[in-house]
Amino acid sequence: MRLPISAHTDRPWRIHEIAADFEVEDVWALPTPGGPDDFERLMRCFATADPDAPALMSSRIGKFLMALRWKLGSLFGWDRDTTGLGARVDTLRDRLPADLAEGPRGPELSDVPFQSLFLTDTEWAAEIANRTVHAVLHLGWVPDGSGGYRGQMAVLVKPNGRLGTAYLALIKPFRYLWVYPDLLRTIGRGWDADFGNAAWVNRAR
Repeated sequence: MRLPISAHTDRPWRIHEIAADFEVEDVWALPTPGGPDDFERLMRCFATADPDAPALMSSRIGKFLMALRWKLGSLFGWDRDTTGLGARVDTLRDRLPADLAEGPRGPELSDVPFQSLFLTDTEWAAEIANRTVHAVLHLGWVPDGSGGYRGQMAVLVKPNGRLGTAYLALIKPFRYLWVYPDLLRTIGRGWDADFGNAAWVNRAR
C-alpha cells in the first residue's frame, strides 16, 4: 500500500541526517506483518542466500522492464562507471556519522546494483547513482497501528538536472503499474516462505 510522504519524514530515521538534500519520491507499507524484532527477517527477503528464493522482480513484465532499463542504459551510456558513485557523485557513506560508519554496512542486494550504506536494528539504506539520478532505497521497521509491526520502504532521489527530472517522470507510470506491485508481491511471498538464512549477516560486516 502506498503511503503519504509524511509516513517517512515524520519518523526519526537516521537517513534524515545523511540525505537531507534528497526528495522522498515514494513510501510503501510492506506486506510483512511481524513482531518488534523481525527486521532481520525482512532483510533476508531482500538479500537472501537461498538460490531457490524469488528474485525481486519475479513477473515476466517486471523482468522485461528491468531488462529494458539496463538495455537503454547501455545504449545511452546512463550506467557507465564515470556516471556512478565515486565519479559523478560522492557516495553517501562519506556523510555517515562515526557510529554508523563503524557499524554493520548491511547486505548487498542479489539482483539490483544498490550499494549498502548502513544497517541498524530497525533501519537499512542503500544507494545507486547513474547519469540520470542519485537514489536511496530505505527500509524501516515500524509499528502497524494495531499492536504489530511491519516493514516500510521509501525511495529518495536527487535527479541529475533536466535529464534526471524527465527520466523520473517518464518511468513513474511503469513503477506504479508494474514495478512496485511486482516487488510487493515478491516480498510478500518471501515473507510467507521465510526464504534465506542468517548467512548475509557474515557478509554485511
